[in-house]
Amino acid sequence: MSSCRSRAWRNGVEVAADFPLDDLDKWLAEPDVVVWLDLFEPEPSVLDKLAGELKLDPLAVEDAIEPRERPKATRHATHTFLTCYSTRLSGLDDGAVQLDIGRISAFVMTDALITVRTDDQVDMDAILARWNEDGLLGHGVAALVHGMLDHLVDGHFEAIEAMDDVLESLEDLLFAEGTKTRTIQQRIFGMRKALVQLRRVVLPMREVVTAVMRFRSESNRQLSAELDGNFNDLYDHVIRAAEWTESLRDMVSSVFETNLSLQDARLNEVMKKLAGWGAIIAVPTAVTGWFGQNLPYPGFSNEFGLLQSALLILLGTVGLYILFRKVDWI
Repeated sequence: MSSCRSRAWRNGVEVAADFPLDDLDKWLAEPDVVVWLDLFEPEPSVLDKLAGELKLDPLAVEDAIEPRERPKATRHATHTFLTCYSTRLSGLDDGAVQLDIGRISAFVMTDALITVRTDDQVDMDAILARWNEDGLLGHGVAALVHGMLDHLVDGHFEAIEAMDDVLESLEDLLFAEGTKTRTIQQRIFGMRKALVQLRRVVLPMREVVTAVMRFRSESNRQLSAELDGNFNDLYDHVIRAAEWTESLRDMVSSVFETNLSLQDARLNEVMKKLAGWGAIIAVPTAVTGWFGQNLPYPGFSNEFGLLQSALLILLGTVGLYILFRKVDWI
């Protein structure tokens, strides 16, 4: 269901909360006021009306609700348009790892931040709390953009860290006794699928943050100087998240290849055991086949012949068993 949330701050102090969409123009006209408006599952008519009032680019408005948009930052005549994603790893308890992705689009203007969400995966309450806790609201819209991106990147770190823990447990499971190969394969496949989705979200954030820093610097150099340290720290976090994601890909590949190597080793072990037991079984077969011929031999038609054949079977079988155990074939 479509809904709207809003806030207005003057010099970092909140002056209005949850005002209706019709009052947006009034607050935008106020001096030294920064406005945030969040639209959840907006109807096309609402977006069209907002785009007409704020002179938003039609292509950006279309991208705000278009599915499967990549993370990006584009500059338009009256605003900057952002598309970013939140991440959360679920299914950790039962081993069926799944990456839950939420999308948020934003129109960044001089005195306003308009966010559009097509799902409820992005926690706007947490972002609002981040804005209030950072103490940067006095720096204008740039503080809102920084707090939003910082919250999303922190979510990326949490998902990456959780995925790293799952990989470590998978590594231990590889060498655990009694683990079914099918179980490991299913978990590895789930991890690879989740990691592919995570990389599609995390890696483009480098370009997004870089573009935001460049656009912000071009539009207001004084404001850029005040928040340079914060955005540089955010960019460092994005780079670390991207590098960690790349290392996770190497780890997943390593786990997958190790699992295949262990399967080959187990197959060789089984073949050795089968060959060893086949050799042991061949001894009594050979002896009984030899003594079963209709030819006289020492002990023929005598109890001594029975004892002799039984002794040969016992010695040959036990001897091969000891030999194969010594070389770890069985």
